[in-house]
Amino acid sequence: PVATSVPSPSGSVPGAAAPFRPLFNDFGPPSMGYAMKPPGAQGSQSTYTDLLSVIEEMGKEIRPTYAGSKSAMERLKRGIIHARALVRECLAETERNART
Repeated sequence: PVATSVPSPSGSVPGAAAPFRPLFNDFGPPSMGYAMKPPGAQGSQSTYTDLLSVIEEMGKEIRPTYAGSKSAMERLKRGIIHARALVRECLAETERNART
């Protein structure tokens, strides 16, 4: 099976490089110094909203990944890492709220 048998989502010529479009402003889990919230930022509600937007963006990378796009695969991997970090933040916030 050849990857070109899958239609390109952009409608361009198979094998042509897709234009770069960043999905996130920050990559990686917060423990690496990324995605740190500014002081006074809203708690779990904004984290949950961020998580939903990351998941939505990841969904856009599924089809190109199946079509063999290595850049889409890398963006999807970074999205997964980012989503895992946000899930940890949401769980931590939930635990903090349960104690009070």
